[in-house]
Amino acid sequence: MTSLEKTLDSYWLWAEIQDILNLSNPAYRYWNTTRHIKLNNKYIFLQKNTLPQKYSHVQNKLTDLSGYLPIRYAANALHVNEHIFTFSKMSLYDRFEYRYVQNIKFVNIKKFLKEFGIKTDKNSLLHLGLLKNLEITPNSRFYNLGNHYGLVVYN
Repeated sequence: MTSLEKTLDSYWLWAEIQDILNLSNPAYRYWNTTRHIKLNNKYIFLQKNTLPQKYSHVQNKLTDLSGYLPIRYAANALHVNEHIFTFSKMSLYDRFEYRYVQNIKFVNIKKFLKEFGIKTDKNSLLHLGLLKNLEITPNSRFYNLGNHYGLVVYN
């Protein structure tokens, strides 16, 4: 299992925490015990169970993003155009599960990989695209997704 699909398994979306607690935007920077990551220089996520004690009660109200990624980050990680996740007329659009949190669209990468039986290693690189644009090497695994799309896993 690649680390891509587990990226947000242990994180909460900062925008959701900020909204529920009505905090200022940079407040998390002053919480010394709280670890965070930033995806695409835009989305901030705080590690679960590291919120300051006085705010820990909010964790049961937050959205679990296990297996999900923001669509822009997912598109970059899969080396595909973001349009595949944004336009319902794209042929693979319905193959993904989506969730909105604080007006941010997330895509369930874990479910997609599991549904197609795609096996990945921890450091695998993935390339989703039209069959004619994919480069299949001897060290890669190819998965045909139908509708002229495929996914190549490079180890």
